[in-house]
Amino acid sequence: MKLIVLQKMNTQRTTNFLLLIIVIPIVFYLLKTVSFILIPLILSMFIALLFLPLMRWLRKRKIPKLISIVIVILIITSVLFLGFELIQLSSKEILATKGEFLNKAELKLSSLINYVEFTFHIERPEGQDAFSYYFQNDSLMKNFGSTLDFLGSTISMTLTTLFFTILWLAESINFQKLLNSTILKQKHSSVKVFMKVENDLIKFMKVKFLISLATGVGIGLACYLFDISFPIFWGIFAFVINFLQMVGSFISVILLAIFAFVELDPTSTLFFFILSVTMVQVLFGGILEPIFMGRSFSINVITILVMLMLWGFIWGIPGLIMSIPITVFLKIILEQYPKTKTIAKLMS
Repeated sequence: MKLIVLQKMNTQRTTNFLLLIIVIPIVFYLLKTVSFILIPLILSMFIALLFLPLMRWLRKRKIPKLISIVIVILIITSVLFLGFELIQLSSKEILATKGEFLNKAELKLSSLINYVEFTFHIERPEGQDAFSYYFQNDSLMKNFGSTLDFLGSTISMTLTTLFFTILWLAESINFQKLLNSTILKQKHSSVKVFMKVENDLIKFMKVKFLISLATGVGIGLACYLFDISFPIFWGIFAFVINFLQMVGSFISVILLAIFAFVELDPTSTLFFFILSVTMVQVLFGGILEPIFMGRSFSINVITILVMLMLWGFIWGIPGLIMSIPITVFLKIILEQYPKTKTIAKLMS
């Protein structure tokens, strides 16, 4: 009798394991397929959670919900407007050069292409310019078309995110009730999880914003001190790109190194500039950020890397931005069940 029961249990475990193997790829496929609605929904949820303390404070002051939502929308709009003004300022700085940088870049890159062709014995038709040969006009038009598509999808996603944010803030979608009715099934647990997710998200945004701001200021100062063109633009770029977990720091250093190669002669000045921007990224992104993130969320580096690759693969750039908040949320949920506490401990 015991043998039959054990055989049934083993069969059930094997069946559950096989079902899990089948279900996981289907879930990932669905997440990727419906990303156009899931990305704005989850991003708006995180944005709404950031403003919930302000909404509660306004409610205590007996300010109507509609006015509170308008105040939050005005704050978000002001931040977006400030970002637009900074971008416009950096654009004016770039346009003020009147094409001098582009001419210098063309000369430097042409000489670099000639050196590469000579080194690797690459033949190019005589009398044809390197730029016209390697960067054809039709490819530029294709890139321009893809850029327009990217801008269109970004605007559409931004408006959808703003719409969902208003729904979260108006409590048309209630995060706490959603947790209570779907995952946790207990009011006390849902309140506890809701408060922990909110607190951890606010901590994450504080740390990420301050680290990104310090990185942007450091990069901008380095560009200014080494007389690199467009220091405001590079400071803003470093600030924004730093929100891409771990990947952003590499992108900013590589692009700045290429840009500095055009601006500076290959001497010790170029070397020290690249060393300076690398040290800024290492200090803030490689040392301070992991220390503060580790203290705040107790998530190990391996988990962060795995989640970065996973959400980056599923949702691209938005997935890279939201990977840590999603990971924190999953870890908090896993901690609520005895069977999954081991997984949560492995993530710590």
